[in-house]
Amino acid sequence: MKKIIGPVIIVLGLIFVYSPIVILSLYSFTDATTIGAVRGFSLKNYITLFTTPELGSMIWGTVALALVSSLIATVLGTLGAIGSFYSKKRMNSAFGIVNQIPVVNADVVTGFSLCILLVVVFGVSKDTFIPLIVGHVTLSVPFVYLSVTPKLKQMDPSLYEAALDLGASPAVALRKIILPQIFSGVVSGFAMAVTLSLDDYFIATYTKPATFDTISTYVVNATRGSHTEIKTALWALSTVIFLIVVLAAVGMNIYRHKNEEDERREAA
Repeated sequence: MKKIIGPVIIVLGLIFVYSPIVILSLYSFTDATTIGAVRGFSLKNYITLFTTPELGSMIWGTVALALVSSLIATVLGTLGAIGSFYSKKRMNSAFGIVNQIPVVNADVVTGFSLCILLVVVFGVSKDTFIPLIVGHVTLSVPFVYLSVTPKLKQMDPSLYEAALDLGASPAVALRKIILPQIFSGVVSGFAMAVTLSLDDYFIATYTKPATFDTISTYVVNATRGSHTEIKTALWALSTVIFLIVVLAAVGMNIYRHKNEEDERREAA
């Protein structure tokens, strides 16, 4: 029974998670206007998605925001993890606790607080995109920190000290010794930061310029409107995003598996 129950629970969990996405993806290839009305095959949703200037500018703006904020968050999170790892035990523990607060804190609280701090207190205009970028960086940095820290703990700490003893400067030792050892964690942190930025709604709502929309804010506003073509085109957008995420996840796992095999060969 234990051999049967385990796989059954896993299959049921996968069905529960992925069935809504699969259903939405199937309907994106039809001319249906609502979920439940089965109609003929059609690519009109994808044609609308790739030919509507409004949707195109929204998508590219969201991608640009995700890449810029993720690059900044990856640099800050990686440096923070390295600094915390090589700090004293009490300082390291303090960094870990402080890093957990944004992770468990509600996004709506973070977004509203940043809006008050930057826009009201410091007078930074939302039209500069600074509040929006700062908000997404604040959201992503703790997750980059959490991705890099385990790789630092797996690394042999004597390598850095040996590099210093052999005459390397701290900057050279960081670039040639530490970063190659934790590179997979940095890549995972960057991927997590991109995902969080693309998915965020509350922080973007409070900090974005009035004329700018991310995918999440646009989808919420579109579902309240009456433009059926735009609504169904968003089904196609969801399908494209899901396929990109699947391909990225497969690629990262293949890359990780290849690195593990290379490490085993070197060790042998």
